[in-house]
Amino acid sequence: MTPTIKTINGPVIEARDASDLKIREMVTVGDLKLIGEVVSIDGDYATIQVYEDTSGLKVNDEIIKTGRPLSVRLGPGMIGNMFDGIQRPLDKIAAKHGSFIPSGLGLSNLDEDKKWDVKIKVKVGDKIKKGQIYATIDESPIIEHRLMSNVDGEVVEVSADGKYTIEDVVVKVKTDQKIENLKLYQYWPVRIQRPIKRSKSLSELLLTGQRVLDIFFPIAKGGTVAIPGGFGTGKTMLQHQLAQYSNADIIIYIGCGERGNEMTQVLEDFPGLIDPNTGRGLMERTILIANTSNMPVAAREASIYTGITMAEYFRDMGYDVALMADSTSRWAEALREISARLEEIPAEEGYPAYLGSRLSQFYERAGDFHNLNGSQGSVTLIGAVSPTGGDFSEPVTENTRRSVNVFLGLDKNLAYSRHYPAINWLTSYSNYLNQMSDYYENITGEDIISLRNKMMEILTEEDKLQSIVMLVGKDSLSNKQKNLLDVASVLKIAYLQQNAFNDIDKYVPLDKQIQMLKVIENYYKLSNEAIDKGISYKNLYNKSLISKINSMKYDIKNDESEKFVELNNYIRSYFQTLEEGEK
Repeated sequence: MTPTIKTINGPVIEARDASDLKIREMVTVGDLKLIGEVVSIDGDYATIQVYEDTSGLKVNDEIIKTGRPLSVRLGPGMIGNMFDGIQRPLDKIAAKHGSFIPSGLGLSNLDEDKKWDVKIKVKVGDKIKKGQIYATIDESPIIEHRLMSNVDGEVVEVSADGKYTIEDVVVKVKTDQKIENLKLYQYWPVRIQRPIKRSKSLSELLLTGQRVLDIFFPIAKGGTVAIPGGFGTGKTMLQHQLAQYSNADIIIYIGCGERGNEMTQVLEDFPGLIDPNTGRGLMERTILIANTSNMPVAAREASIYTGITMAEYFRDMGYDVALMADSTSRWAEALREISARLEEIPAEEGYPAYLGSRLSQFYERAGDFHNLNGSQGSVTLIGAVSPTGGDFSEPVTENTRRSVNVFLGLDKNLAYSRHYPAINWLTSYSNYLNQMSDYYENITGEDIISLRNKMMEILTEEDKLQSIVMLVGKDSLSNKQKNLLDVASVLKIAYLQQNAFNDIDKYVPLDKQIQMLKVIENYYKLSNEAIDKGISYKNLYNKSLISKINSMKYDIKNDESEKFVELNNYIRSYFQTLEEGEK
């Protein structure tokens, strides 16, 4: 018998006569053929999660099985495109149906009419394995799309190089069972991790051009990052910075449950942004996935899996992929809403008991890998978290903290004082410091981690001294303690604070970041030596010198490293003059 609808509860429906359905099978529901997924089966009854607006569905409407799980179609046409949570192209939907997505559109995700210039990489008689590249397409000026086999066998027929649509068969492979037709795409279930040959240790820095990240809290390629912060602390803007300036080959940005105006800003800004690593438009290496807060809640839950599956697909080609999820809190809220409709027993704050395991399953799909075809690729996962009231002890933030290695806690006090990025250096951490020490040494030939740790000690000590200052005033401090407060202030203003609207400061190469930190270290060292030689703090402090150091991020361009030598010499001559004056 054909399954039919028994009850409807928002995006969750119960079906009768459903014993033939399978768990996680994709189905179509009702006359509009709404996309759904089977989430539980109890005897002859099944519970189905629908990824579209269920308005208009009626009891006894038919449910049609598809025979496969919820999957995405992976092929050319994804780069530079924008999809909803279940991979439907929003630009085409807008052109045909206007500003709102109608129900019953199906899963027509990639352009089936466009012809791609295909170069075949195999010949008749070749043995082909899963993951092996059988054809390439120049999808964008900087991204070569590599079509990979999903079967093992022998090539028995190939097409000539030329222009083909995604539905054209370009290679035929004889397997043990039958002849398989390889087209320009493949399907992959979104909830199943794509296979790898083996993992490799994380050893390369994801360069972002942001000083507080590249030196103080480094992110490894293939690493996991959480960016928690309350409303207005700059989570979305920080992710935009990472998307534009990180040296990943491909960016996948997921707007998961965010407000429509924020996604509008992404749509308006991204096409005009220039990638500093290639000099090309950012959209030539970017995929956008938008599931705003007014779109179906079930598709919001699926959007995370859609994005990570796309990321793994490009990773298998040998690319470094950075995925930005903004925000996983909205995804967790979707889990909570669906869980409540499924009448599951709630855990802390109403979230399902499996919240922690779902988050860990998502983040464990990050990594740096040896792929089946012999290439190497990575997936870096960067998830924003929006704790209610900025409370980092709430369930989503706490469970996320257990699953990630970089925690970038955003501070509302820093944000309200216009210190951006508003990353609190005392509550944030990176577990990749030791792994990055060899990388820094190979690139610069210096022990950058020791320099970084020395600066962190200054910031930590400054926090303690501020408590004393608030109680008894600055005059109670020793000269060296007063000097440390000055150096900590310089460190915050000149280094940790970065201006995204300044052409020089918005993106800073690693070499300049290190030179800037050395200037601050040089000042700290020379000022302490001067105090040891008996020079009082009153005579030591020079507002114009401090101002000159603070403005070095604007005054010295990214390619003017020789000016740091001049600045260090200027600082040194100042203290020499000071000492001679004391004599």
